[in-house]
Amino acid sequence: MARFKVGVQLHPQATSVKALLDAGAAFDAAGVDSLWVWDHFYPLYGDPEAAHFEAYTLLAALAARTERATIGALVTCNSYRNPSLLADMSRTIDHISGGRFTLGIGSGWFERDYDEYGYEFGTALERLHRLQRDLPIIKERLGRLTPAPVGKLPILIGGSGRKVTLRLVAEQADGWNAFGPPEGWAELNGILDDHCSAVGRDPGEIERTVAIGADEIDNVDAYVDAGVDHIILMLGDPFGIEPVERLIAAAAG
Repeated sequence: MARFKVGVQLHPQATSVKALLDAGAAFDAAGVDSLWVWDHFYPLYGDPEAAHFEAYTLLAALAARTERATIGALVTCNSYRNPSLLADMSRTIDHISGGRFTLGIGSGWFERDYDEYGYEFGTALERLHRLQRDLPIIKERLGRLTPAPVGKLPILIGGSGRKVTLRLVAEQADGWNAFGPPEGWAELNGILDDHCSAVGRDPGEIERTVAIGADEIDNVDAYVDAGVDHIILMLGDPFGIEPVERLIAAAAG
């Protein structure tokens, strides 16, 4: 059994839809456990006016082009879609994929998206409170849709806020994602366990993930020792398979 699951986040900037879908299909065939894109409307680094593509339409296409990996956004911005609509979009992609969709979600942070698309930015705490309000609506809608999702359709929350975000993970989520370094991730992981204890949740029910760059592949043992279950490699175009194969090999031990 692998020591951890392997995922890849494909950055939908400075690239083409064909390159994104070809990479997703290749990585799926290579054996990755999960495929992700981010949920933004503009590049997060490099040329701010480079080509960029929307997350959920890409996820639907990736679901149709792949066979085994789970599909999701790392992470969806809760502010960008009505919560009931988001539930329906997620359920539909779950059907396209044959039950492989994960709803990765967070409170949002990239101000340019909000400004240019006309969303209210507000404060970080206000956005977190909106996420807290909307998660039960999403779950309720998922329970009412006909037909229901094919798979479990787990909810993963991304974020590192010690007081609100990690408590929300303990209360509402099936998975949690944050960034390194390993010692910082380990500290947050311990805080999440404390929140689980406080709300009466079995911490083992929550899958622990971390997003890393290719320069961190040689350090995956430190993440495993810290308690990571699932390591997600972040890649921009060109989407070379070499670092993906290195991470798969590291997972195999």
